[in-house]
Order: sequence, then C-alpha cells, then structure tokens
Amino acid sequence: MGGLLISASAFSAWALPAFDEVKRDFKPSDTVILDRNGEVIQRLRTDATVRRGQWVALPDISPALRTALVLSEDKRFYEHSGVDWRAVSAAAWGNLWNTKTRGASTISMQLAGLVDEDWRAGARGRSLTQKIGQTVSSQVLEARWRKDQILEAYLNLVPFRGETVGIDALSRTLFGKAAHGLDEREAALAAALVRAPNAKAAQVTQRACGVLKLLQSPAKADCEGLDLFATAALQRKAFDASEGFAPHFARQLVRADTPAKKAAPASISSTLRAPLQRFAVQTLTQQLRELRGRHVEDGAIIVLDNASGEVLAWVGSSGELSGAAEVDGVLALRQPGSTLKPFLYAQAIAEKRMTAASLLDDSPTNIQTAGGLYIPQNYDRQFKGHVSARTALGASLNVPAVRTLVMVSPDAFQKQLKLAGVPLKESGDYYGYSLALGSSEVSLLSLANGYRTLANAGRYSPVAMGRTVKPEFTPAIDPRAAFIVTDIMADPLARARTFGTDSVLATRFWTAVKTGTSKDMRDNWAMGYSQRYTVGVWVGNSSGAPMWDVSGTSGAAPVWAAVMNYLHKTEPSRSPAPPPGLVQARTGFGKQLEAARNEWFIAGTEQKVFAMDAPGDAGFKRAKNTSEEAQEAPRITAPASGTIIALDPDIPPNRQRLSFSAEGRNLRWLMDGKEFARGSDAQWLPWPGRHVVQLADARGKVLDEIRLEVRGAGVKNTPEPAPKAAPKPASK
Repeated sequence: MGGLLISASAFSAWALPAFDEVKRDFKPSDTVILDRNGEVIQRLRTDATVRRGQWVALPDISPALRTALVLSEDKRFYEHSGVDWRAVSAAAWGNLWNTKTRGASTISMQLAGLVDEDWRAGARGRSLTQKIGQTVSSQVLEARWRKDQILEAYLNLVPFRGETVGIDALSRTLFGKAAHGLDEREAALAAALVRAPNAKAAQVTQRACGVLKLLQSPAKADCEGLDLFATAALQRKAFDASEGFAPHFARQLVRADTPAKKAAPASISSTLRAPLQRFAVQTLTQQLRELRGRHVEDGAIIVLDNASGEVLAWVGSSGELSGAAEVDGVLALRQPGSTLKPFLYAQAIAEKRMTAASLLDDSPTNIQTAGGLYIPQNYDRQFKGHVSARTALGASLNVPAVRTLVMVSPDAFQKQLKLAGVPLKESGDYYGYSLALGSSEVSLLSLANGYRTLANAGRYSPVAMGRTVKPEFTPAIDPRAAFIVTDIMADPLARARTFGTDSVLATRFWTAVKTGTSKDMRDNWAMGYSQRYTVGVWVGNSSGAPMWDVSGTSGAAPVWAAVMNYLHKTEPSRSPAPPPGLVQARTGFGKQLEAARNEWFIAGTEQKVFAMDAPGDAGFKRAKNTSEEAQEAPRITAPASGTIIALDPDIPPNRQRLSFSAEGRNLRWLMDGKEFARGSDAQWLPWPGRHVVQLADARGKVLDEIRLEVRGAGVKNTPEPAPKAAPKPASK
C-alpha cells in the first residue's frame, strides 16, 4: 500500500511544470497598459479575487528580504536537495518529547505546494499522501530548477496577508515601494508574514523581531518601535487599484480587448503617445485652474490620427480638480452647441441647396412648430442682415443655421450625422429646428471622429485604441462639400465678425476649427483638425451645472490651440488639395454686402454676383400711403396672439430679446399692465410664464391685445436690469 502511495506521488511530481511555464502562466491582478512605444501609462486592477503585482526577477528583490526569508524559513536552503533531513529529525524528536520546533518544511517543499494544487494543505492540514507527494516534488524541483529560480518563484507565489500574494503586491501595499527598496526592518516584517499571514499585529511584531535578530545579531538588533511600525504597515493600502495618467482610456481598452468571462492579460499595447498624453493632462489641468473662479471643474481631450483613426491621447477628466473624476468626459453625452453646424452646411452644399457664397438672411424669424413658434436669435441679439454662407458658418450665426436646417430638414440632418459617425439618440424630428444649434447630445469621441470624417474628405472609419488595424473607410459626406466647409473653418476672415482676425483659434500652421457652447453655458467645445491630427476639447461640469462667463474662445479653445501647437512643433500642416468636381471663381455681392473674392463652388453652381433684389421676409413692411394708414386702426402685427416662445438653448437668457411690431402712431407697449416701451417697434427681455401684451395710445387707452407664453429654464424671475458684464457668446 505504501509503495502505491509513493508511486502515485512520484508520478504526479514528475508532471511539475518548468520554471519558464510557471513564470509564463503567472497572472497579475492588474493589467498594465503600454503606449505605442512600450512605456507604461496606466496600471488597472482587473482581478478582484486576489491582489497580485507583476512578476519580479530575483535580482530586483531586496537582498535584505532574500536573506531574511532564507534565515527564517530554510537556513540550509543552499545546502539541501529539497528536503532538510536534519530539520526533519529535529521535528520528529521534538514531536516525540512534545517540544515545540520550527518545523521541517523547506522553501522547495512549500513551493511544490504552491505550484501543484494536489499538495496544498486543506483546512485540516496535509494528508499522508500529500506530505509524501510534497517531499518527492521538492526533490524533483531541485533536480530541474536552479536555486535562484526556486527562490524567485517562491517570492512571487507565496501568500502574505489577506488577498495579497507575491512580493510585488506586498511591497507596494504595506510599504508603498518596489520590492528592491525594502530595508532590513521591512524585510523582517515581510518574512514574518510568510509564517503567519493573518496573525495579529503583536504576533507579527514578535516574529519580525526574531527575524531582525537573525539579520543583525541579537546584540545589534533594534526592535524598539517595531510594534508601531508593524501596526501602521499592516493597516496601509498604498497599492491603489489604478495608477497612471490614462485611467479612463485604460478601462475602455481593457473592456474592448478582453472577451466576456475571460481573464484580462497582464499587459496591453495601445495607440496612445505617452508624452502627448502627459502634455494633454497638464494643459487641461492648468486651464481649469485658471477658470476655477468661473465655476468650471471638468474637461476632456481626445486626439485622433486622421489617417488611421488611432487614439493618440484620451483625457477623460480633470482628476483631483473634479467632483466626479470617475466620469469619462470623452464618452459622456453632452449638448454640442454650434459644433454641428459644419455638418449641416456641408449637407446643404452637397445637395446644391446653397453655395459658400449664397446669401442667407440673418434677421428675426418665427418658425411654426408643433409646440408653438420657434424664434432663434444670435448671442448678441444683433442681426447682420444678408450674409454669405461662408460668413454665417465662420461667424457661427444662429439664425442662418436654422434657416439652413429648414431647407435640409431635421430628419435628413440626423441621418447625415449618423453617416459621419455622430449618431443621435433620437430622430431629427424629435429635436426639431433647434438641432441646428446643437440641442441633441453627443460624446466628445463621436464628435471628434465626425470632424475627422471632414478632415478625410468625407470618408468615415471607426477609431482604434489597440492593435493597429488598417482602417476601412466608407463615404459619408460629399468630398467637395467637405472641402468647402473645411476651407471655411480654416478662414480667419470668415470668422472675423464674431472672433476677430487675431483670436486664439488662429494657428501659425494650417488648421480648421469650430467652437460651440450649449444651453446656459453648460458645455464648451473646441473641435478642429490639421493635415494629420484631429483634436477635440470639452470643458464644463460633469454635474451639468452652468459655467460663468465662459465661451468657446476662453474655455476649450486655449487647450485646443496648445495641444495643436504641441503636435506641430516640428511637423508641418498644409491645406488639403481640392477634390475633382470643384471650381474656384471670382464672385461679388450686390449692394456691397461683402467684398468680392475667389470662392469655391461645386462645378455648375458658380455665379459671378450674389444679390438680393427684394427685402428679406423678416421685418419687411409693405409701403402704404398716408390715407391707408389713417383708415387702419392701430394693432399689434407681430407676434401673433397665442405664440409660445422657447428660449434658445444656445444663448444666455439675459441676452435674448423678443421683438414686437405694430401699426399706428404715438403707441405705448404694456406688459402685464406695466409700460415697457414706446413707438411702433419694441423689444422685451422674456421670462417664463404667461403674459398679456397690450398696445395703448398716448392717453393710456388699450387699442389691441395679445397673449403669449414663454418657456425655458434658468431664467431669473425678475426682468432686467442687464448684468454689469455681458456674458461671452453662447453659440460660438
């Protein structure tokens, strides 16, 4: 019977893996994320059942720890061949006389139990078969492995305390340092935990003192204060679940790289550039510190390679500056404001509904919707009259954008956005005409990839975070329209009416850029691209709270410009070549609306002069003779009674005005019984609620009356006065 046990144990022992196999199969509880050049950018815990660090080579482990472990666990480690027969004899003699001894288990025998589950001790200890198998296995290990391999594997596989396994996890958890930095006192404490992993602090201190005496000699060993040191160390949890400078990207990459119910790999190579990622983090942090007094604490940055779609930088939050640092701003859905306008104009140009030189009417307009009248306005409550599409997009004018969406239709625009890689949660008709001003919700990642679609002549492909895969492009936007819109966004003169000729958006190399701000200044964007890169920046608050006096040029744009300048410190950026089917022609504008210029057209749509032969529809009044005017009773001509006014989501409430017009002379305007203006035209700062508007003569007699309702949030319940300092544009 005994012979059978020994034979079975020997058979199992000879099946022990080689050192290289054990090292290869070692699985850390963390996954290390590497940048494209192999630099560590993030360590992320992916196994919650155990706490294991990286495999540490023996030369990288503190000599003090190696010595302490051998002295405390196996004094004759370098002398025996797996079994310390002298220790076995001492243990047997002690058991015979009921004397407590250290035990006879060698490091090799313990390693055999760690490598082969058959020899691991159960709740009641090891059986006779397991003891025999462990003994045979230790000798097989000694025959196949070198002593340094046995000691290295043991230090990486031995359980220390609680869920902590291996010297890397122990060193970082208890001492906050790498294994090579442990001193003699720390080494003594670590060696003491091998014998009693879950013992109380007093018992661990006693054992550690004994090990320290073995290291320094009883006369020189200083155990004073060791109890306080041990207690403090055993309470530490310095080994954070995640550390590095790309935490949000790391989580996304691990999720995408690891199949369901499979263990995450020890390391994953990514597309990120570590120096660029560091710079982006630092730049965002610096900008948010400067904006802290304006109630801004969050931001996000994404950098894409135009050709491959590779993610080169991914900053999901401002970290310690944020009250919601775990929220990934790159993936969070937020209102994009005016950053959707380039896609809208591209669609209208591709469908030949307009050209870059076509004149659009920037004047008050009322658009009938199912919920009432939609009355868009510009941020400064001023209107520019007739402007070209180039000026309308470059200067980010709201009313022309809404008029353009009326031509295209919200539902068709929603489908175009989806093709370009910017999907919306709802249909275009759900958002209505406010979709032109970014009333939907999109992520920074999808919006940046949409701009990358424009940069790639209207061709779309998904982004890449891991192993480089050749992108598969699909047509999404007419390349001719994409070129024209890109040319507009790169034109500093086109945006001069709103941003001036020397704004932060102007770079010393070729770029195309657009900013945007959402309702009540809750989201601030800067989106743009160069010849090789697309950069997207979002600034705001993850909580959704509004910022104070922050526009596209003061919030996100400085970060965008800094990242672009970093990318092109030594790398040039040139404007794209026009695709086939485009012509450049000299064109002028009637009544000197704009200066004559060379403009790009889709072939067949060019013309020499763009002019308006008649006044626009808004604000135009038919000429009347004096007798006709005298016969008509004074009345309110606009707006109509029953009008429902929705405050524009892109404009701060205190910058909006509702225009009234009437026919008659010596007129007075009353709002809810109080006079607020005189004359045939009036403007009023709306606030939510139902209101009665009356037209009265000089003596106070009411001549006409309408009722209207104002809907909108975030408006003060008191009418003007206007603020001392006007907020910056909300739709730029």
